[in-house]
Amino acid sequence: MQPADPTPGDGGLLRVRLDLAYDGTDFSGWAAQPGRRTVQGVLEEALGRVLRIDPPRLTVAGRTDAGVHARGQVCHVDVPVTAWAAAPGRSDRPPAVALARRLAGVLPGDVRVHGVAAAPSGFDARFSAVWRRYRYRVADTAYGADPLLRGFVLWHDRPLDVDAMNVAAAGLLGEHDFAAYCRPREGATTIRELRVLSWERSADGLAVATVEADAFCHNQVRAMIGALLLVGDGRRPVDWPATVLAAGVRDSGVIVIPPHGLTLEAVGYPPDTELALRAAVARNVRTLRPGEGEGRGDP
Repeated sequence: MQPADPTPGDGGLLRVRLDLAYDGTDFSGWAAQPGRRTVQGVLEEALGRVLRIDPPRLTVAGRTDAGVHARGQVCHVDVPVTAWAAAPGRSDRPPAVALARRLAGVLPGDVRVHGVAAAPSGFDARFSAVWRRYRYRVADTAYGADPLLRGFVLWHDRPLDVDAMNVAAAGLLGEHDFAAYCRPREGATTIRELRVLSWERSADGLAVATVEADAFCHNQVRAMIGALLLVGDGRRPVDWPATVLAAGVRDSGVIVIPPHGLTLEAVGYPPDTELALRAAVARNVRTLRPGEGEGRGDP
């Protein structure tokens, strides 16, 4: 177990990685907001309570919107080494095991921290990540979604052609400026590398989209899925999502679908020896190289 990379005036801090899951139904998203219940706010308060310190600041791999769920979210927190060492109390449990158990005792039932570990040198939950994977689940049966899954599955009231959606999805793969599918944020790039976007039928008949990229901009996943659903039910041709991408501006025909069908499934990281380098590279604002995105209207 090694302390996090030293920083000026850190006072002896240890960087801790937390792996967690949550039901986003009753949260106003990940990011702390005054007067609102958020995953970050709840978890920071719980950490401060069990470690007997002021609530520490969390850094997350991907900030999920209100109503979005997670199975494989990752964040990190820098805590005093003394607080980490004191986590077991009078027990003989290792600090990581003790902290996970103590968090289970104070966190509400819709948040679970299922992994705690001292982070390797150079680890940054946000900037060291090389990919994020989401899944969006849709029921297209005439009678609606299974009532036991209604908080995690969107009901689409028209039959969907999964093969057509896969053809359309292929036109979005690669590195592009996804401004047409993102809500813009000042100073933030909308260039992303979309590595996976595919549909399949699950054993229980749901249409499930798997979406993986190095990162996502605001609303990108739900806007792309919304466009593909219009292809799947026959209201748009298979080349329409790629045409929207090429235009480079938000299209009024693209609907940002509801958040409850979306789940963050996993976050991927490079080998420990490459964590710091990956974080340094990811902090650079990207631009497309000449020729990239050709035929798509990308700059």
